[in-house]
Amino acid sequence: MRKYLLVVMVMVVSSAIANPQQWKVTVTKVIDGNTLEIMTEGKDTFNVVLKDIDCPEIGQQFGEEAKKLTEKFLLKKNIIILVSGKDRWGNRLVEVTLSSGKDINEELLKNGYAWHNTKLSSSAKLKSLETVAKNQKKGLWENDNPTPPWIFRRQQTMMVAKSR
Repeated sequence: MRKYLLVVMVMVVSSAIANPQQWKVTVTKVIDGNTLEIMTEGKDTFNVVLKDIDCPEIGQQFGEEAKKLTEKFLLKKNIIILVSGKDRWGNRLVEVTLSSGKDINEELLKNGYAWHNTKLSSSAKLKSLETVAKNQKKGLWENDNPTPPWIFRRQQTMMVAKSR
């Protein structure tokens, strides 16, 4: 039974990636630099995660700056998102292009408020933007060795586990 369930889950995820959906939404809240709460035209509310990048967490250095930049571009705005699958926690992965034509991921990377997620993306453009910000010591790159958010999250989880 488990084998069949896994096959069905892989097929569903593959289908979502192969058939991205465009949604008209309103950004009702920016949770952190790359996590949004959105409301669909049907008034359904979801949390979505920007695909291909990872921003510092709230409570982590530059986490608030990443959130504020995302709020500047997206909060209370009506936008179109491209939903192209889910992450391992079930959050929908989305691409956002602003009405001005700007890409929110590119803006976060240019300003040094995000890492390019090379495990999920092979975009040369995103990698280049991260490299330029790093070389210019922008944002989180003013530190020689900033802690990536995936390590920060793991450290936080371990600290909570130890305090029990």
